[in-house]
Amino acid sequence: MRVPQSWLTASLRSGAPDFSATTAEFDEAFVRVGFEIEDVEPFPETTGPLVIGRVTQIEELTSFKKPIRFCQVDVGEPEPRGIVCGARNFAEGDLIVAALPGSVLPGGFAIAARQTYDHTSDGMICSVSELGIGDDHSGILVLAPGTADPGDDARTVLGLDDVAIDVNVTPDRGYAFSVRGLSRELAASFDLPFVDPAAAVTEIAVGGGHPVRIDPDSAATRYCAALVRGVDSGAESPWWLTKRLLVAGVRPISPPVDVTNYVMLELGQPLHAFDADRVSGEIVVRRAGAGETLTTLDDVRRTLDAEDVVIADDTGPIALAGVMGGAATEVGPETRDVLLEAATFDAVAVFRTGRRHKLSSEASKRFERITDPRVTATALARAAHLLAEIAGGSVDPVLTDVGYITDPAVIEIAADAPDTTAGVDYAVGTTRRRLEQIGAAVTGGETLRVTPPSWRPDLRQRADLVEEVVRLEGLENIPAVVPRAPAGTGLTDAQLRRRSLGRALALDGFVEVLPHPFLPAGVFDTWGLAADDPRRQTVNVLNPLEADRAALNTTLLPGLLEMVSRNISRGQRDLAIFGIGQVVSTHDGVRPVPALAVDHRPADSEIAALKQSLPSQPLHVAAVLTGLRDPAGPWGPGRPADVVDIFQTARVIGRAAGVEVELVAAQHDPWHPGRCAEILVDGTIVGWAGELHPAVLERQHLPARMCAVEIDVDALPLTAALPSPQISVFPAVLQDVAVVVDRDVPAQRVRDALRAGAGELLEQIELFDVFTGEQVGEGRKSMTFSLRFRASDRTLTEDEASAARLAAVDSARDAVGAQLRG
Repeated sequence: MRVPQSWLTASLRSGAPDFSATTAEFDEAFVRVGFEIEDVEPFPETTGPLVIGRVTQIEELTSFKKPIRFCQVDVGEPEPRGIVCGARNFAEGDLIVAALPGSVLPGGFAIAARQTYDHTSDGMICSVSELGIGDDHSGILVLAPGTADPGDDARTVLGLDDVAIDVNVTPDRGYAFSVRGLSRELAASFDLPFVDPAAAVTEIAVGGGHPVRIDPDSAATRYCAALVRGVDSGAESPWWLTKRLLVAGVRPISPPVDVTNYVMLELGQPLHAFDADRVSGEIVVRRAGAGETLTTLDDVRRTLDAEDVVIADDTGPIALAGVMGGAATEVGPETRDVLLEAATFDAVAVFRTGRRHKLSSEASKRFERITDPRVTATALARAAHLLAEIAGGSVDPVLTDVGYITDPAVIEIAADAPDTTAGVDYAVGTTRRRLEQIGAAVTGGETLRVTPPSWRPDLRQRADLVEEVVRLEGLENIPAVVPRAPAGTGLTDAQLRRRSLGRALALDGFVEVLPHPFLPAGVFDTWGLAADDPRRQTVNVLNPLEADRAALNTTLLPGLLEMVSRNISRGQRDLAIFGIGQVVSTHDGVRPVPALAVDHRPADSEIAALKQSLPSQPLHVAAVLTGLRDPAGPWGPGRPADVVDIFQTARVIGRAAGVEVELVAAQHDPWHPGRCAEILVDGTIVGWAGELHPAVLERQHLPARMCAVEIDVDALPLTAALPSPQISVFPAVLQDVAVVVDRDVPAQRVRDALRAGAGELLEQIELFDVFTGEQVGEGRKSMTFSLRFRASDRTLTEDEASAARLAAVDSARDAVGAQLRG
């Protein structure tokens, strides 16, 4: 809110007549109580002769393309000065501001006598924008009669030594969108007695008045109306009022409009002025009907929604409640009887109406932040009396006041609660004094019973009151104590395992990425998953960041594939990426749970029910390979990644997690049915690896032969075993064995069979070659393994190693039909 410093000073002097403060002190005072100052802007400086003038004669110059006037202006000198002016919003006898030759207006605009339009212009008649007071340049500044005499120094009359202070008001402090609210905060900051400007208003008796009815569906709680008869709408608003409006960014229009805007800025209660002669019958606050329309004051014809709250009379809607009035009942120069409105509307209804019609106003800004329901009738009386004072007329002796006021709930708080919370020993009585400064009613001794003021709906619980006391006492006075870090217990076994996985994959040439936590729409249809596939049982968020990504991940692969697609589109075709993250899996117990009470610890049963209501969120690791696995260079053309590489990646993950994985041929979408393996640990499926299905890759515009692996890390047994290496002093015997098996026999089964037959002497077995061709027969393949034998207690002979090798071949023949290749 932008407000002149002089207005704040005048308000504070109501309680402290001798109060005075510099602009810097005002700035510090606002910061002390938690308000941020957006800007402190002194009025632009004007030098030279700037005086009040009275227009004594106007000569219309009609021989030019645009209307021009040659004015005789009395500036307190023996003879009037002739000044050329193009504005037309003034008449003979009006008081204006004249910049005489030798003066320099804001922006370095020097004024001199000059020949123009066949006349000598001996100065300039100024607008508010030329004086640097406001942005209105549609016409010159006309002062109300009696404001000053010709020749008076305009700087003194206009108060051009003032400063505009722009205060950033946060949404929870709607009461501060008024001089009343800001002055109360400043009084607490300066520790001054505060006099509420609302308390000085002469109230109008309630009873009779214009008939008003509030429809319960409107959610409005109070509506007041007062009538001012015989108003001169063409009168000029006094300069003190006009200046305050201009600094606040509100354009003065006419006394009825200016008064409603002024009282809104002063007390925080928005008001509206109707031309009483244009209001027909009873006023009703209600929801809009189907097909109703309203032309608002901005001359836009709006089709209303059933959720819009309107002010209506017998003819239909005449205003959008809390947002903007209607053109049909607008006050104008001919208005004589003014019906003033002040109400308390529902904040949510005003907010939705404004957003629906893309319409915002100073009134809606305040209603959205909740206004003081107890100042409604007071603000109306203030506006009615002020309008009669400025524009003449008489205020009807009674006003209409319908609706109700809900009193705030009483909050109990220990008198020393702020002390114990902030760790500061405040003086005895500080809590009571500070809460009374914000307008609360306080009773009690060691335990205070506090009734928050009607303008502070944000004060709902004990913590809010503690915050108010601490804020007003100064947040800078709270000691900053750095807590001592307790002795660490180190990482948990699960955390160590996660780090081990990331480190192992990075050492294997993979780059870690962060997959998107939400599933792209339709990805499972693209994969062709069955309708009952568990991965389709997703959990949706109520307010997603993107409309087409409302479901949380049940698998990491979609996010990784999107990253692959993005990298390929940017020219990076050789990729090895992995991600570690949680997926979300629903179950029968997932359901909404009501909010738990915060005034006591939840019961164990409530905590158990809360945990049961949550979906499971297991940790997964997934990796994708595409392009070259071994880079091209002087050593050769490079080697494309294939399914064997991704199987090896699964084993790397297993070793990093401290488990032995088994790969068994399987079918699982979106993997290729002939190049897919399920990953087992102790007979339990924990993931899948292999080459992705060509149709899926084609539909997602991804390269062929792409390979992927995904493992449920939480499904792996978590062991804290720390194996010690066994080192033998005896030499090893190395032998190779090549066996021929059917092409569909997995390498893992052959390896297991060889290991079982070789016995305890076998230390290591590795597959290093696979061959298919005419030499081994159709439908068959040759697999060559390297075997390392070693005895722990003696030097192993070649014959012993050969015997173990033959026993391994016999075991493979019995298990998988393997034959020794000649």
